[in-house]
Amino acid sequence: MKIRLEPTDEYMHDPEDDATFNESMYFNVYDPESRLGAFFRVGNRPNEGTGEVTVCCYLPDGRVAFMFKRPEVATNESFDAGGLRFEVVEPFESLRVAYDGSLVVLDDPLEMADPKRAFTENPVVKASVRLDYSKVSPMFGGENEDAKERPGEEFAKGHYEQLVAGSGTITLGDEEFRVSGYGLRDHSWGPRTWQAPWYYRWLTGNAGADFGFMGSRVARRDGGGTRGGFVFDGGEMYLCDRFEIATTWSTGASARFHEQISARISSTFHDRAWEISGRVMRLIPLRNRREGADGSLMVTRISEGLTEWTLSDGRVGYGLSEYLDQIVDDQPVGLAE
Repeated sequence: MKIRLEPTDEYMHDPEDDATFNESMYFNVYDPESRLGAFFRVGNRPNEGTGEVTVCCYLPDGRVAFMFKRPEVATNESFDAGGLRFEVVEPFESLRVAYDGSLVVLDDPLEMADPKRAFTENPVVKASVRLDYSKVSPMFGGENEDAKERPGEEFAKGHYEQLVAGSGTITLGDEEFRVSGYGLRDHSWGPRTWQAPWYYRWLTGNAGADFGFMGSRVARRDGGGTRGGFVFDGGEMYLCDRFEIATTWSTGASARFHEQISARISSTFHDRAWEISGRVMRLIPLRNRREGADGSLMVTRISEGLTEWTLSDGRVGYGLSEYLDQIVDDQPVGLAE
């Protein structure tokens, strides 16, 4: 497998002819002292003339401040849409995130399962974000020049990730929060629809500057799929080719959400393995809908859980557990994993 990654990949790529071409960047961060977490994403879809902009702040008192927009995006010249801007200061080393706009503040983030109701029945405040991100780990990933995804299952031609430190301020109305913590960022480009995977699990976490991880499980509709990720431990980067995960879900008749996670991520290349357990502290469910090839409406749920991670040796870290599921009969299809 030949992977290409150059400093120029930190910048924008020429859009392909595919209607679903997407180029996106994503950042998350958690500050254990202030107990504030956040993630930010801009996805350009220039061939569709639109973008996807997400801002989410998990506040220390349990509230979640959130915004999703689909602004007009006619070109792929920068990540600057809907008030959210990303700037590359030095490739692979330093980036900036800025947001000026509004956020809806949710006492119960699960209300976002019904977005229209959540946006109309909760208060909206002016918000400002200024965060500087800097390198913690080496880069992971790039553009695979050999493998081709099956038609209809394209999700990212190029994709890389990096553990980072983030610091700055987040202002919501008359509240200001200082942030100094750790997180992960990613950058991807190529054809993408949220309906391409049957389901996926994407776990990210940091325990200070000395430990961090990413575990990925992507399932296909007809079985199989991919598992892998990386662990950064004691200054060493370990490429991982095995990733097992078990989930404890909320109970009840309504749509279920992940609450507890047990994961084992391992590298046969280095004969190392890490046991990690997760406790979801807060969760917000996001929704994407797209018409399928047969004209039916496909509903995808992306549950974003702010998560406390505990390693088998007692180290504690924080990050995000992102669960994407196609929804069939009002339930996520990946309940078995």
